[in-house]
Amino acid sequence: MRNKTIWPVLGAAVLLAGACSGNQAHHGDCVHVVDESTGKTAASCLPLAPKSDRVDLAQPRFTHPTRITNPTHPTAEVTQTVYGGQESGKPFRTEVTLLPGTKTISWGDRTIHAVTSQYVAFSAGRVEEVADDYYAQADDGSVWYLGEDVFNYADGVVADTEGTWQAGHKHAPGAMIMPAHPHKGDVYRTENDPGVVFEQVTVRAVGQTVDGPYGKISNAITVHELHMDGTTEDKVFAPGYGEFSTGAGGGDLEAVSLAVPTDAKRAPVPAGLSALDKAVRTAHAGPAPATVRAVREAWDAYRASDAVPALLVRQMTRDLDTWRKAPQDRAAALRAEQNTTDLLLRYEPLQTVDRARLGMWARQSGIDARARDAGSVAGDVTGLELVLQRGDTPKSAALTADLKKAREAADRKDTADAGRIARQLTVDIAALR
Repeated sequence: MRNKTIWPVLGAAVLLAGACSGNQAHHGDCVHVVDESTGKTAASCLPLAPKSDRVDLAQPRFTHPTRITNPTHPTAEVTQTVYGGQESGKPFRTEVTLLPGTKTISWGDRTIHAVTSQYVAFSAGRVEEVADDYYAQADDGSVWYLGEDVFNYADGVVADTEGTWQAGHKHAPGAMIMPAHPHKGDVYRTENDPGVVFEQVTVRAVGQTVDGPYGKISNAITVHELHMDGTTEDKVFAPGYGEFSTGAGGGDLEAVSLAVPTDAKRAPVPAGLSALDKAVRTAHAGPAPATVRAVREAWDAYRASDAVPALLVRQMTRDLDTWRKAPQDRAAALRAEQNTTDLLLRYEPLQTVDRARLGMWARQSGIDARARDAGSVAGDVTGLELVLQRGDTPKSAALTADLKKAREAADRKDTADAGRIARQLTVDIAALR
């Protein structure tokens, strides 16, 4: 689950006033409202469900915690999910990737091995938030959230780590993030350290059918989340994807663009997609009205020849319209290439797509260095580092050494040196096998 500073209110906003409700007083369970903008705790209580509705009160046992098979939260089975949408009027995109290895977490007298999911959120193409999320499946099939390490970015660098927590640290408990068999009316807390992080979830509907990237998906569920600041929002979870959507197309939205292996297709990359990929990379390296027009023509041709998820159609069309009107718009060019690499996920292994992303970030670093945009260069280097944290990506001694130099140049805000190193990084990445 994400920080609510990233995803604004999409459902009813309920900032409570006055004393705790009678229901809460009866159950002796008051979680105070916290104003996220100021951090101040109010006297009012959140409208919590009675304990009798909760399904997360039993002590979970973790015999094989990294074998996550829960269909509605298949953390260990989905290699990468890409989300798209908009937030506060800006294009928003997210990559959620299963990382190699496990995280060891001590919760009470138990030591639990958890899988790690890397969450990277981009606003208008640029890194905005990074989090490593830790999940484990209990013996009954429920999935538990055991913490997250959060890094919030501003102007390409870490601004704060607000939202970080871990089960067992300062007595914080783990939290159920998905019941084994959700039923309408089930209540559970996906974060349960009041004053630090808190979410109460109520299952609103089960057995739903939703429109997926490439067809209908059965047995989805809708949940209603109550947050620590008193705001609420609805989310959909779907088999093969996990968290599927938040919000609606007319306002702020986070929704699945595609996931692998769920949406992977065993077929060669279509000629139209290869042509689009080449056109985007060519234009990105040296945008001009003629080359941007060529990208639009390649996009229109590809759309006519292959199935493309509706969300990606909207995003790519929007970004190309922006790029066409302003050929020097570096962010629009970057988003167009991000969209194209996302489409390649359907046909190419993640390793191949991530290698393309490395090339994209190296080129972007050179472009931003020429514009003397030190903040964007720092974010580009972060993009490279994040991709290389994934176990699928090949590395080389030269790439590792040059990336270290790139980070040092970015930290110095030396855009001239960063531009030189970006050219060498492009060579290093091209040599990867």
